[in-house]
Amino acid sequence: MKNLYIALSFVAISGTMIAQNKDTKNADKLFARFEYVKAVQEYQKLVDAGKGDAYVYKQLADANYNMFNSGDAAKWYAKATESQQDAETYYRYAQMLKANGKYEDANKQMAKFASLAPNDQRAKAFKENPNYLPKLLSGREEYTVAPVSISSDKSDFGAVMYDNTVYYSSARNGARKNYGWTDEPFLDIYKSVRADNGTFAEPTAVTELNSKFHDGTLTISADGNTCYYSTESFQNKESVKDKEANAKKSQIYLYKATKEGETWGNFKLLPFNSIDFSTGNPSLSRDGKTLYFASNRPGSMGGTDIWKVSVNGEEYGEPVNLGPKVNTEGNENFPFIADDNSTLYFASSGKQGLGGLDVFKIDLAKGTDASNMGKPVNSEKDDFAFTFNKDKNFGFVSSNRNGNDDILAVNPICGVDVLVIVTNAKTGDILPNAKVSILDSKNNVIGSETSNEKGEVAYRVECDKAYTIQAAKDGFEGNAFPVAKSKGPKADVKAPLNPIEVIVTETEVILNPIFFEFDKSNITQQGAFELDKLVQVMKNNPNMVIFAKSHTDRRGGDKYNMNLSERRAQATVQYIISKGIDASRISGKGMGETEPKVACDKCTEAEHAQNRRSEFLIVKK
Repeated sequence: MKNLYIALSFVAISGTMIAQNKDTKNADKLFARFEYVKAVQEYQKLVDAGKGDAYVYKQLADANYNMFNSGDAAKWYAKATESQQDAETYYRYAQMLKANGKYEDANKQMAKFASLAPNDQRAKAFKENPNYLPKLLSGREEYTVAPVSISSDKSDFGAVMYDNTVYYSSARNGARKNYGWTDEPFLDIYKSVRADNGTFAEPTAVTELNSKFHDGTLTISADGNTCYYSTESFQNKESVKDKEANAKKSQIYLYKATKEGETWGNFKLLPFNSIDFSTGNPSLSRDGKTLYFASNRPGSMGGTDIWKVSVNGEEYGEPVNLGPKVNTEGNENFPFIADDNSTLYFASSGKQGLGGLDVFKIDLAKGTDASNMGKPVNSEKDDFAFTFNKDKNFGFVSSNRNGNDDILAVNPICGVDVLVIVTNAKTGDILPNAKVSILDSKNNVIGSETSNEKGEVAYRVECDKAYTIQAAKDGFEGNAFPVAKSKGPKADVKAPLNPIEVIVTETEVILNPIFFEFDKSNITQQGAFELDKLVQVMKNNPNMVIFAKSHTDRRGGDKYNMNLSERRAQATVQYIISKGIDASRISGKGMGETEPKVACDKCTEAEHAQNRRSEFLIVKK
């Protein structure tokens, strides 16, 4: 009905492939000694000699995983998983993909992991919410849509809400004669009151605006006393004679009406209508100064275009085409100007979309290009007549995705636009080309960008969730900055970075605590971020030699703690070497619980934390 207005595998055991052989013996020894850098070199030699297999690929992947070399780890996991692997391998692969921003690919691997380990809590969490990551990229879902009760089994579209009253066009009145094009009754304007609980009253016709022809859609002024609405030129006793069809046809006209008590009256035909073209689907700016509409009048780029005209009381300016940023050689229709008098929503069949009409939006004040609103606002079918009430934080879109023109309720998904500004902590100067990552509450990297010439990086995240920003730049100490839970719409994060020398004393390089997962020794995302500071210090000081000491708290057995701390110390050393630091400049030793920072018998959690630490002593400057 809206067309009228358009005119319109190896076996795995405990994570280890049974495929060791004499060729891998040397590399396996290096791997077992946590000498991952050399192990990678040896395994790579086997690959280069044509002796690579699923076992070698997995060892390469795990070695890089333990050093948090996510790019290489993902590459080798991809090769390894060409053969069947154990569940943990798929989980690790997924984590490395996430670290590289490949979230869709990561989810595929998580699905494999979940199928192999369905009782694992990580698998359960994934199954409950596989797409928990914030929608940071173009195409993210910004709204939910749902059917509303005001839709009938006939065509219903063009809903717009003022205060709590919804107005729309509908062919629901089965008592009137049918329109031949659709074999449905002619369109009328209806209204319904939306209650605070979201339910709608039974729709009633706005009788004073309706005629025996098609009527709708409408727009109402901010004070509620003026409306503009579409009807047919027949109403003005004007028509176009179609000789071939031997019939008279109407155009779409715009009328103005004002409130007379509780009803509409004082109807006036707008002066820029013409029997030579159609003019319809109006939307009035909240300041009342501009009326937007659709028309195929001369000067249109395609079928119907979006136009605007200035309004000053009873006087109107010359209609102006909104130009190629909005209009195309196809059809643009159903404009809606938002409460900010700047954001315009409209439907287009000429711009790249999902199919049929799609809804787009554009900021007319900024002059940016129009953007597709994506799913679920849009579908493969016709989607049009998007409207939104800012005060109620609620809107509508019309769609024939279910086979008939229906009205769908639109609710925004709460989001926060995070703006990070990276600066020099000492001088206040902005720092372009800094690496800025954002992590969720589980320390998953969900986005990584480089700051622009203004030192800025922007992210879009979900409301009511805490995040962490990590910022780093050569010559500066990387640091982390919290993003508190909020409902948005914006959050500014200042990220001042100190010159790297600040963390260097006469005797040691002071880093934040290097956290390891419970009972594990692989380098984590947080650990890699901290150790990169040490790498930078050592590159700036080419003669510096470091001795890394790893300590545990006093919980657990002495031997257990000594072994655990040794593994962690060696993983730390291997990470530093993997970043290009000569092995002769870095060594490490696990101290277990032999050198507590705080001597205590019944230690508090705070005292345990102080004892559970890593130290980076300067052996030589």
